[in-house]
Formats: sequence, structure tokens, C-alpha cells
Amino acid sequence: MSRAYISISSHDVAVTTDNDLYGRLASALPFAVEPAQRAAWNFQISHLRGLARDLPDAHCFLEFLIPRMGRRADLVILHAGIVFVVEYKIGASGFDRASLDQAYGYGLDLKHFHETSHALTVVPILIATDAPRSPSDETVEWDDDGLAKPIRNAPDELARTVQRISHAHGGANIDAQQWSAGRYRPTPTIVEAAQALYSGHDVEEISRSEAGARNLSDTANYVFEVIDQAKAHAQKSICFITGVPGSGKTLAGLNLATARQRAHSEEHAVFLSGNGPLVEVLREALACDAVAQAKRRGKKVSKAAEAQLTSAFIQNIHHFRDEALRDSQAPVERVAIFDEAQRAWDVAQASKFMKQKKGVADFNMSEPEFLLSVMDRHHDWSVIVCLVGGGQEINTGEAGIGEWLRALERSFPNWHVHLPDQLKDAAAVSLRHEVNSPALHLATSIRSFRAERLSDFVGALIDGGREDAAKLSAELKGFPLFLTRDLEGAREWLRSKRRGNERAGLLASSNALRLKPDGIFVKAKVEPAKWFLAPGSDVRSSDALEDAATEFEVQGLELDWSCVCWDANLIRRGDAWLTRQFKGTVWQTVNDDNRQRYIANAYRVLLTRARQGMVIYVPRGDLRDKTREPRDYDRVFAYLAACGIPEL
Repeated sequence: MSRAYISISSHDVAVTTDNDLYGRLASALPFAVEPAQRAAWNFQISHLRGLARDLPDAHCFLEFLIPRMGRRADLVILHAGIVFVVEYKIGASGFDRASLDQAYGYGLDLKHFHETSHALTVVPILIATDAPRSPSDETVEWDDDGLAKPIRNAPDELARTVQRISHAHGGANIDAQQWSAGRYRPTPTIVEAAQALYSGHDVEEISRSEAGARNLSDTANYVFEVIDQAKAHAQKSICFITGVPGSGKTLAGLNLATARQRAHSEEHAVFLSGNGPLVEVLREALACDAVAQAKRRGKKVSKAAEAQLTSAFIQNIHHFRDEALRDSQAPVERVAIFDEAQRAWDVAQASKFMKQKKGVADFNMSEPEFLLSVMDRHHDWSVIVCLVGGGQEINTGEAGIGEWLRALERSFPNWHVHLPDQLKDAAAVSLRHEVNSPALHLATSIRSFRAERLSDFVGALIDGGREDAAKLSAELKGFPLFLTRDLEGAREWLRSKRRGNERAGLLASSNALRLKPDGIFVKAKVEPAKWFLAPGSDVRSSDALEDAATEFEVQGLELDWSCVCWDANLIRRGDAWLTRQFKGTVWQTVNDDNRQRYIANAYRVLLTRARQGMVIYVPRGDLRDKTREPRDYDRVFAYLAACGIPEL
């Protein structure tokens, strides 16, 4: 796959006609050329001619793929050892923050994920085609890694800007073909990945490592074969997909759903999740991105219509369940992908909910058994894909994956069950049609490009392995991780680190009620779509650093930079954790094993949300307030420091 629609030297621009350049662009576009796109390319081709005359040693790439963002940069110029990445805004007379962040994001993507750009100077430039020429040269501001902050230019300033920066900071010319062929190892957030997959990109384009891409592709191909076999032989099949932390189980599910929808729309493949915030954020992100992409092509589409389409593709599992309760017919969906399947309710929790909330007094099935019964209504074929996580149970009544297997043995013996080796002993069951395959286990972590071992470190920290955690902390050198007793200092650190479209935010446990004196009130619920997607100018945004999200809002989602605010519901007593819950006016010790696990897992979730860096805020407490004993916080701080986390 070619990374750019056109790769061309300045010399070759001079001997290539406009029609040839336009034809090469149009032939590479996967859809019909809209009038707005035609006008944009005509402008850029004309502009390219002037650049080629003024920069005779340059090499240019038009429509260069930026995989993590699922977009293409309008123009990349290689000149004097510097990478200039250019975004055009046709008809714009000003430089809005969103466009500057977009250009900055392109530069960050190249710096972080394109191996032949790591050591190079990268300069993002935003061109507003109707902007007046600046009276003076804009001062270039640099980040520590050799990435410039985005520069604003009118069209006729670009060549002079490239020459000026090249003269001051340039070096030997870059081999264009070698640079372009450099490995791309992107690590998109789940929101970015969903947008890229939904708009037609392949999972290989947006997966960080070759091993990770192969793993995801092998898993997808195996499941595709199961689906095709089920259709051909009128079978019902279920696949369980496991993976190491950060291996992309949700990404695998989204990839399966988008790929089947594109190639086999009659299957109505659906991604189902009981994680309400995840569903809300992904739906909003996909709808907004679809509207934005249509706008770039000169088309106007309704956000309400796009939201309706995304709602059919990504559904809340509880709405799917409730619709099946109302209607006893087979659902339209033939392929159902259940995210975090191990969190489905057991019989007691499901029966309690159905009686209290739905008025169904005689409901006596676990959620896995009921969901299986819904897909079993099809007379010929259907396929279920269960994505299986672990170690992050934060709610009561979660059945675990064993209940799915027991339900299959008990009530659906004719289903074909495909398991990874890791689930062979998940339950003491005897399945009539069982197949084991290593392709159903995702063995490569792709979450954080800065810290492959973050999950291991957090696991050791939460499990009380101070020495193990201290050893693992030495492997996190590329992942800034600090402790602080100064919340405002933590905010300033986050602001100083966040660049372009990166996101930062405050996190706290749902029972961290004594952070309220610090201005962190977890009972004031965030709006997930606004918190994860709105710009920092919106006070509801995570970037505003006002509202803290809890484990329930962020599980399954990610930030680039986070501040985890620690409260006295998880404190140290000797060499062990003491779990507590705040009720009324006092902390009460939690003795129930499940509740203890939920509290510890809440911190496990919070501490693994950051992709690029994290600061942990531990309050100092107040001697006048018995609910905020300084010694409780001091012991937590001392333990975290002993785990190898330095003070900010």
C-alpha cells in the first residue's frame, strides 16, 4: 500500500502536467471526487508549482497517510533534513484552534510513530488560503523532541518559511524513498481507532507493531472463517477472544464489526457493550467524524442521521437485552460482538434487576444464558464473539466467563465453541463441539507506545509487590510518572505536557468522597462524550481539568496524560492494603472479599488509563478532620515512593 497518493521531486513537478497530477490524486481516492475536493486539489497543484520553483531540492508527498488519526496530510515537504507537514484550509481567512491542533497532531504522529522521523526535525504548518500575508516572520517555538509548534502561513509565505527554517536548523537532504518506507507504528486511542476503522481503514494501518497487527489480523481472519462456516453449514458458533492487558480486545471487536458491515451488510454485525460511557463516547465520536469528513468532501450530512447509523453499529448491551425481552422474534443481527463478556450478570443479579427494574418476576437466567438464547432464536445460523478481559471487575454480580461456558453446556449443546488455550480450564464443563485455537488470544500489548510494562507495574503496585513494582518502574523511563502533594502543580504539569489533540484529565475513585475539600467532587458526574471529546475551552472537557472522572466513566477509554487523585478508601496498614468506604460522616472498613477487590480494581483501572504519562496526587490531609488523617495519606505516599515513583 502506497503511503501517499503522490510522491514527487521538485524537478519532476516541472515536467508533469496539472492534469496528470490531478489524475493521480483522483485515481487514488476510494470514492468519487466531490466538487470541494476538486477545488482543493486544483489549488494545491497550482501552489505546488510555485513551491517546486522556489525549493528546487525539495521532495513532496501529497495526501500522506497519518494512520493514528485515520487522515491524510495535504502535503509533506522534505527539505534540508527537515520534515514539513502542511495542512491547507481552503477559503479560510483565519487560524482556528482546532485546525492548529490538527496540524500539530500530524507532526506528533510523525514524531512518535514514524520510525524514520523520530530523529528528524518536524515542522507542522497551517495554510489559511484567504489569510493576509503576515507583516513579519513568525517566531518558531520548539518542543524538547525537535517538533515545532504549528506555524501559521498565508499561501505565498510557505516557501519563504521553509527556506528560513531550513537555513537556521537544516542539514543534509533526506532520502525521500527511504524516509517514506520507514515503518509506521501508530498507537491510536480507542476513539481514534474506531473513527479510522469506521471510515474504511484496515486494522494493519492503525496498529502499532507488526506483531500486534499480525495478531489482530490473524484473530480477525479466524473469526471471519468461523462466520463463513456458520453461514455455509447453518451452524451457530461462539468465539471467545482473550488478550494480555492493552492488547486491543476492544479494537479487535470494532475491527470485526466494521469489516463485516462493509463486506456483508446483510449480517447486521453489531458491537455490544455494557459500558455506557464507552458506547456514548464512541457513538458521538463516529457521528461527529462522519459529518466532518463529509464536510471536507463538500457534502452536507445530518449529524442526527449519522448518529442513527452509529447507534445501529454500536449498541448498549442492556438496550439489546431489553428489546429482546419485548420481542420474542429473532433479532436482525446475525453477528453479535460482546465487549467485556465476563462482566455479564450472574443469575442472582440478573433476576434481581429484572424483578425490580423491568417487572419480570420469574426471570431465572444469567445474562450470558439469556443473550445466548436471543441469538439462538435464528433458525439457521448466528455467531457470537465474546471479548474477554480480566482483573478489572468493578461491579457486583459479574458472572465471569465460566457462566458462558456453563450456559452453553447446560442449554445450548449444539453450538460450536471456539476457545483460546487460555480458557480451557475456565469452567469444569464438557462441550460437544469445542475447538481450541491460539489465534483467539491477543498476545501483544499495543496500548502505550511509551510504556509496554505499565500494566505489569500497576499490577505489582496494587497487589502489594513493592519490590517487584520498584524493579518494573525502572523499565518505565520513557513514561513520565510522578508523585505530588500539590494538586495545582499536577494541573500545571498536565497542561505543560499536552500537545495538539492530546487529552489530559483528572481521575478519582467513585468513593473518593474526601477529595471534596480539594475541589474534586466525584458525586458530580461527568458527561462522558463532552469530557472525552470537547475542546479544553469547554469547562466540561477533561482538558479543562475541573471535573474528575471515575473508574466507571473511563474503563475501556484512555487519556494521553492523567492525574490520579488518591483518597483514603485505599490506604496502607503495615504491609497490606486496607479498603474502606465512606458512609455518612466516617470511613468504614470493607471486609467483603468482592467489595475489597472492586475498590482495588478501581485504582487498577485509573492507573492504567494514561498512554503517555501520569502524576499521582496524594493529599496531605488535615489534622482537624478525622476523615482526612494526614498519616493515612502519608503512608500511601511512602508506599508509592517505595515502588519507585519519584516526586514531581
